Amino acid sequence: MNNLYVMSTFEHTTYLELALSALEMENIPKENILAVPLNNRKVKRKLFDTIHRSDGISLFDLGAAFATVFSVIGASIGFRLEWGPIIWGIIGAIIGFALGFLIDLWFNANKRKRDNKLKRKTSELILIVYCHNEQADLVEGILWENLALGVAQLEKENSNPTQT
Repeated sequence: MNNLYVMSTFEHTTYLELALSALEMENIPKENILAVPLNNRKVKRKLFDTIHRSDGISLFDLGAAFATVFSVIGASIGFRLEWGPIIWGIIGAIIGFALGFLIDLWFNANKRKRDNKLKRKTSELILIVYCHNEQADLVEGILWENLALGVAQLEKENSNPTQT
């Protein structure tokens, strides 16, 4: 008879307690149930990337586009101004890059705040149930019914070392 682990993540709510009660009512002993609380992130995520870590969000793109647009406009207008088109093109590029960078920075900071408000559900606990293969679907069903955030099964390999 094969045994396996059914693992799930939960928020710490009354549904977790209901799931544990239901598992015990299905003749799964307490010794075969392990609940491990998680420590959730307390430090805010960094907005700027480093050479070793990147989140895929670029604060450079809009700045580069704005720098191009503003440098062309500055150079065009610079033909009629005192310092000439090159200086006004450089000034336009600097202003355009700064404006694009600040817009991207503001947009991404607000987006992260919105995303954090929407994603209030966080895994607070991992529940591991050791059961027989025949009980796995029943256990998984109980966990889903009690609002598990995720469920997975892992088959335990029977290791019977032979002595020589």
